[in-house]
Parts: sequence; structure tokens; C-alpha cells
Amino acid sequence: MAVKTVQDLINEGVEGRHVLVRSDLNVPLSDGNITDPGRIEASLPTLRALLEAGARVIVAAHLGRPKGEPNPNFSLAPVAEALSERLDMYVPLAADVTGEDAHERSNGLNDGDILLLENVRFDPRETSKDDAEREEFAAELAALTADNGAFVSDGFGVVHRAQASVYDVAKKLPHYAGGLVETELDVLKKVSEDPAQPYAVVLGGSKVSDKLGVIEALAPKVDKLIIGGGMCFTFLAAQGYEVGGSLLQEDMIDTCKDLLERFGDVIALPTDVVVASEFSKDAEHRTVDLKSIPAGWMGLDIGPESVTAFAEILAGAKTIFWNGPMGVFEFENFAGGTKGVAQAIIDATSHGAFSVVGGGDSAAAVRTLGLDEDGFSHISTGGGASLEFLEGKQLPGVSVLDD
Repeated sequence: MAVKTVQDLINEGVEGRHVLVRSDLNVPLSDGNITDPGRIEASLPTLRALLEAGARVIVAAHLGRPKGEPNPNFSLAPVAEALSERLDMYVPLAADVTGEDAHERSNGLNDGDILLLENVRFDPRETSKDDAEREEFAAELAALTADNGAFVSDGFGVVHRAQASVYDVAKKLPHYAGGLVETELDVLKKVSEDPAQPYAVVLGGSKVSDKLGVIEALAPKVDKLIIGGGMCFTFLAAQGYEVGGSLLQEDMIDTCKDLLERFGDVIALPTDVVVASEFSKDAEHRTVDLKSIPAGWMGLDIGPESVTAFAEILAGAKTIFWNGPMGVFEFENFAGGTKGVAQAIIDATSHGAFSVVGGGDSAAAVRTLGLDEDGFSHISTGGGASLEFLEGKQLPGVSVLDD
């Protein structure tokens, strides 16, 4: 691919130019406070580079799913505040996306200034299935950059979406890959095209259906595919175990049987689980082997025996990709599996393994559980994007940058 980078743009000269940057600032909030600023931190290098080079930076981003209309619960106001603190400069928030306030503020930018547009998903055209509607919105975004603008795609967490601020706007302006997108793609190419062997993949999360594509793509390539989280119970049911009230996709049992027949020597499943009487952080719970899951009880984590077995696999790996928690890590009583496997990945990394945390809940778990982020080779900002890349799918927000 012949993709120009943000450094190419800076080399061309950005003083006096408006540069529209699509960042991924979709951070989790609790009572209006940001609980995990990871994506904000990841966006800073590209923004700083442009600002220091004299660009007039306009940042477009989304937060949550406001359903195509303004909603104060999904305002980017907390993000503007966090950016102001980290960039050590005032980051104003436009009152709209492409309206009068956004135009006035973008016209008033000086070299080295920055503006954050309000949530692009406040406009229904951002995610419209109608090409003409998306293009119309993209044209309005491009118009904010005046006559000599440029577009930098730096929101890796959204490049798998053909949305107006990700895909269509790149067709309307000279376009470049931001530093974050560059890094993410380089890392994922390393684990997908030429991984050092042995190669171990750890998949968790709730549904087999969400991970089926990546299982099919990776199982023939890896030495071990460790499966935990809620999705493991559909595999266990396929092996004939009674899984009680655990999360179960009955329509996927035959699919899991087929996967086990084809890749049984590669797939590693738990041998014990932590079960609970109900889905609650204070629920009565116990660790049981697979034959002893009580009727009506639900598995909410993998057990310590499984953690030990998985850790032994990971200790011998040279490349590790992890996407999805091993249990309900948000509840302390059911966080042991995720924490144990994550620590095993950190230990393997310290002995030379190349490890990638595939974004999403896995990245959130690393921070929530107080694990050392520097203990992993790379923590992705895009769970869905990283999985689709490994499946071999084309990412619209990347392919559109190809000249």
C-alpha cells in the first residue's frame, strides 16, 4: 500500500493549514468522569506533532452511541477537558459538529491552535447506510478546513467502519495515516504475516459468534488457541458437559463441535471454572471441575487450575495475541482468571515474547486490574479493528488512504 503518513504531511508543510484529524476518543465515562483515558493518551503524539509544526488542528471524534441526535450524556466536554490538561493548552469544544459554531471556531484558529468538534455521531449522516448522506456530511466536515486542508486518520478503533468521518472525508481531502494508525498496522502485520513461533492466541469474551471469524482465520496458523470467558461454555457444551446457567449459544454448539474436530489439537479449554449462584459481585461462588457445575449456577471465570495450564502454554510462546477477558473481571471475585492469564503474558513478554493486547475489554481489564501496561509489547486501541485485520478483512478506513 502507498499510504502517506502524518510525517509526510508535516514535511510538506502545515503552517497556516487546517488539518482535520479523526481520533478515537471513545472513552468510558462514569458520572461524567473518564474512567480509562487510554485512547486519549494514544491520540496525543499525532496531535502534538501537528500542533508543534504549526497546523490548525480540528479534531473529529465520537463518544458512545447517541443514536444520531444531540445528547448531553454523550457530549465530548469531558474529553475536551482531558485534552486541555494533557496538551497543556486550552482545547475548546464546538457546540455543534459542522454548524455555525464549528465554522466560526475553525475560521478563528491560528497556527498551533486546536479545536474539538462535538460528537460526530450527533449527526445521523455519520453512520448512515446511504452513501449520499454520508458524503454530504463528509463534505461539510471537509469544508471546515477551508481551501488548503488535509485529513489525518488516527482513530484506529474506527477504521473498520465505513463512516463519514472515517471513510468518506478521506476522499475529499489530501489524506494521511496518523502515527497511531501506522503503529497499530505495523504491529498487527507482525503478528499476522510473520509471527515468531510458537504462536499462542488467547480469546475470551462472551460470544463464540463474535470471535468465529478470527478463530477460523487463526486456528490453522497458531500453535495454541486458548479459549476462556463466556464463550468457552458453548465449547464445553459441545464436548458434552452440562454448563448449568452459564452463558450458552445453543445455535453455535454444532459449529464448536466442528471447530473441535478440525482444531482439537490446537484449541485449549478450561478444566475448572468459578461458578456463582447468580450474576452479582457478591454472589455465592465456588471453584468446580467441569463435571460438577451445579444446575442453575453460572460460570463467571476460569479456575486456578486452568490459569496454571494456560500460563504453561504462554511461557513457551514467542508471539502472543490476546483479545477478550477470561471472566467477569469487573467483579473482584471473578477477576482471577483474567488477571492470572494477563500476568502470564507479562511474564512471557519479560522473557522475550512479543505480546499484543487486542484492545476492547482486554485493554480495559489491564488498566482496571492495575497491571503494568509496559509489561506488554503493545496494547491496541481497537478491539474490533484488530480482530477484523487478523481475520484478513479489508478495513475501509485504511484502504481509502491508499493512493
